[in-house]
Amino acid sequence: MHSWLDLDLDDVRRDFAGLAALGLDHVRIFPLWTVLQPNRTLIRDKAVADVRAVVDVAAEFGLDASVDVIQGHLSSFDFIPSWLFTWHDKNMFTHPQALSGQVALIERLGAALRDAPNFLGFTLGNEVNQFSAAVHPHPWPVTPEEAAGWLTALLDAAERSTPGLPHVHSEYDAAWYMDAHGFVPTHASRLGAMTTVHSWIFNGTAQRYGGRSIASDRHAEYMIELSRAFATDPGRPVWLQEVGAPSNCLSSDEMPGFLEATVRAAARTENLWGVTWWCSHDVSRGLADYPELEYSLGLIDQDGEAKPIGRRFAEIIPSLRDRRPAPARPTAIVIEVDEQEVPVSRAAMSPGGAVFQAWVDACEAGLDPAFVTSRTASDPIALAARGITELIHPDLGTGSGTYSSNNTVVDHTAPASEVPA
Repeated sequence: MHSWLDLDLDDVRRDFAGLAALGLDHVRIFPLWTVLQPNRTLIRDKAVADVRAVVDVAAEFGLDASVDVIQGHLSSFDFIPSWLFTWHDKNMFTHPQALSGQVALIERLGAALRDAPNFLGFTLGNEVNQFSAAVHPHPWPVTPEEAAGWLTALLDAAERSTPGLPHVHSEYDAAWYMDAHGFVPTHASRLGAMTTVHSWIFNGTAQRYGGRSIASDRHAEYMIELSRAFATDPGRPVWLQEVGAPSNCLSSDEMPGFLEATVRAAARTENLWGVTWWCSHDVSRGLADYPELEYSLGLIDQDGEAKPIGRRFAEIIPSLRDRRPAPARPTAIVIEVDEQEVPVSRAAMSPGGAVFQAWVDACEAGLDPAFVTSRTASDPIALAARGITELIHPDLGTGSGTYSSNNTVVDHTAPASEVPA
């Protein structure tokens, strides 16, 4: 993360060589907002050039590069420029000056990247919907209409600056599991060129069902299928953009098997564009104050050696590229929605909720369930178009969701001897 302060392209080459050696074909990179745009009207030439340089280095190793631009949030740390915060507090989603600054940054980066042949396009930012969540220490709340306005304004800027590329946005799973959250499933499934899915089992799934349960192994598949229920384009691509093996849910011995089960389950879904594992390399133990799990999520360790989980990924990549037709999903679980197509209970979709449990029960019975909204469920033509012949209506009065994001929990009371060095 902090390499952007003093970029060394030889270090970048070393890291990308390791990824290419595993057989990976793309990377997702995260230039920091604070480095790129320290003042609303100061976008640093050197920082923009560094982003282009990293994209070009990726090309040297046959890697395409996706760039997250409003960056935002990474691995439990927030990177918010001072012109948005404290005495200059502006809601990043709704304040006109905040919006104009973000649009300017996207347009500037787009101008620098538009002719890079391996540039995949922008993601607006990494899970920045967390800044709107009530659980954030300093939330900037939004309504669904305001969230849609922010997404549309920035996606339009991306298209103006680099037309024709698949620009997307990403949300952490509060958009799916947290009632009253301003970002909603229709945003994820309808705005941008693709739907992105960020699947983490530390959200209550592993805690409730077990790290190597069907619920955990197929959680990414679950979220992909949830997203399809809200899509209006039946051919809309879905990108499993972020998924990892957290050490607070899995032992090191379980991680390779979890990776294989997760990716193979995701590969059975329709219109899957790609899979991007979080993350490339372990965070250095020389960096302080990360939650413990953040130090061990890499495919490659700090010495540049592929870990067992990285080697397993390399082993299965050839078979994953041999795509097979997705299985039929004639049974669908119904998600009750209101007149705005917002789920009546997002808690029911969260781990342990009635919708989630209906999925687990169906999977354990040997089914490959799909999802439809209650609006689609009442439309025989729409059901027939998806090949759905049977509906499951979960009882929303049963089940109790246990959603919480447990990667950012830091025990500040731990003795010094227990704090990561």
